[in-house]
Amino acid sequence: MKILSAFISSLTLLSLNVVGLSQVQAQTKGFEFQTVPVTLFGNGCPDGTAQGILNGDTLSITFSAFGALASPPKVVSESCNLRIGLNVPSGLNVQPINVNYIGFADVPQGGSADLNVRITFAGQQVPTNNNPNATFGPGFSDVWSKNVGITLGTINACKNPVSSIFGINSNLTARARAIPANQQTQIRIDTIDTAIGPVLFQIKFAFNPC
Repeated sequence: MKILSAFISSLTLLSLNVVGLSQVQAQTKGFEFQTVPVTLFGNGCPDGTAQGILNGDTLSITFSAFGALASPPKVVSESCNLRIGLNVPSGLNVQPINVNYIGFADVPQGGSADLNVRITFAGQQVPTNNNPNATFGPGFSDVWSKNVGITLGTINACKNPVSSIFGINSNLTARARAIPANQQTQIRIDTIDTAIGPVLFQIKFAFNPC
């Protein structure tokens, strides 16, 4: 009788564990594929040239090109400020964890180039775990990449859906004041080649049980 009771208890515990695991998996399945609204500001990204794609654990911003190019003796600055609508459906507990972007810079002797990126959520600047910005000095000519960890609490939509706005403000500056006359300083954020097309920024999420 004791053996039978222990066997039944083990089956009950196993059943509860399976149910609990199923619930966690259901809660952490990620976002369904959908487009999200993107509003653009700045001289480097004309309105209507970007789209947001939300799928799984990733929010991707599709975009064709964003860069700054300067001939001597000019200094050229281009800005692209994105406002991305994020609607988290009820039943999810979501935490943004990082932002990915890559690019290229070519700086002749006598020039320089700057990358500046500021991430916001609900109108407030989001602290980053590593530097989202970079300065490229004379002689730099190479690709660069950024995987910027962000410190942001969870978006708790366990009981009710939550709507908010992500912001990514980016500025590129190319300086050519003292470079040779036949050269140019350039810096750009390159698009990531993905299945959905060229992507300028990717925001990654983690999903926590409710």
